[in-house]
Amino acid sequence: MKLSKSAIIGLSTTLIAFAQIPDPVLPSGCGVNIHFTRGHEHDLDMIAAAGFKLVRMDFEWTATEPTQGTYDWSAYDTLTVNLDQRGLRGYYILDYSNPLYEGTDSTKNPITGKMEQHGSAHSPQHPASIAAFGRWAAAAVRHFQGRKIIWEIWNEPNITFGQPKPDVEQYTTLAIATCRAIREAEPRATIVAPATASFSWDFLDRFLKSGILTYLDGVSVHPYRSPKDPPETADADYKRLRELIARYALNPQKKEVPILSGEWGYSTYTKGVSLQAQADFIARQQLSNLYCGVPVSIWYDWKNDGGDPNENEHNFGTVNIDLTPKPAYRSFQTLAGELPGFRIRKKCETQNKEDFVLVLTNKAGATKLAAWTLAAPHEVGLDMQPTSKQNLLFVNGSGERGSVNIRENHFSITLSSTPEYISLDQGQLK
Repeated sequence: MKLSKSAIIGLSTTLIAFAQIPDPVLPSGCGVNIHFTRGHEHDLDMIAAAGFKLVRMDFEWTATEPTQGTYDWSAYDTLTVNLDQRGLRGYYILDYSNPLYEGTDSTKNPITGKMEQHGSAHSPQHPASIAAFGRWAAAAVRHFQGRKIIWEIWNEPNITFGQPKPDVEQYTTLAIATCRAIREAEPRATIVAPATASFSWDFLDRFLKSGILTYLDGVSVHPYRSPKDPPETADADYKRLRELIARYALNPQKKEVPILSGEWGYSTYTKGVSLQAQADFIARQQLSNLYCGVPVSIWYDWKNDGGDPNENEHNFGTVNIDLTPKPAYRSFQTLAGELPGFRIRKKCETQNKEDFVLVLTNKAGATKLAAWTLAAPHEVGLDMQPTSKQNLLFVNGSGERGSVNIRENHFSITLSSTPEYISLDQGQLK
């Protein structure tokens, strides 16, 4: 489905100014996925204490429209109030079918492995159910108006969540109808899509070609990759997606629509990454995404979904199922604690292309480095502008502190796979 030119004319470019995508400043765009609405206040306390700012959660049609045209927002009212009280923002996924409009069927949930009853097509197939989904989405956005929620249309429509089989034309029809309904109800709403699993290039090409960018405030993707491919390997994919956005944007402003990393993590199950690698990757994902111009990074998952070490889906969390922290929790907490209000200014080049030495600054003019390498641990030397300082303070990914000596405006640091944060205060590198 493509938008007609007449559909585009009425949309003011001032919507871009209204969009509430976080600025690329740590940790504004850092978040986690959860799987609950009520009764987990301690989880939310720990999420806030870690420094996360966004919480992504399914906003399920079936759970909120129990009878046709009657909406029950109570569970999400509770969640949203609990988020507000802790300085967290909701990132809600408008998703899944409603048997009131599509009948019922049973399929296996790809996360839990359990058989579940849901709409027979799982995603709305017919004009009446598509219209109903749009009305429901618009009603939800109107109800939560002013709560700074990011609204995402569906979840991974290019794989098992796009049933009975993935269909980009069907999903695009749903997305455009939903966008139109939301924009009519609340022009200032923040809408993102399509939340594809990985970079499904044919799906993304056909989706963006439809003219959907006219309505979107962000293009969301889930950049999952194998345990052997670290976060930095997403760079080439982001560049390719940016080219697609620029190609299909129907006005100059929409060429700058940001890419969002809406879901992405690494599992510590037996065939996944080690606990330390996960801890390294959660920090490096946030930093490398920001370096690539991606302002939002949602880590999957907040906590382990089960206790089986051999099950991939059970082991993505930053904490265990009993909420005891994994090293990843401490790693992110250190990142958020060391770099609040900082944004990436540049990357320092070293003799090794696999080194990352990022220079970050804040509004007060302070400078910090975030440094790591994809190569084997090694030492690098850096030069500063003339300074009277004799040492620099640093913090590693585990929160341990130390200092680096400066000699004749030169200092050396040892890079490893674990990021460390070096404070230059008001000093500057050459």
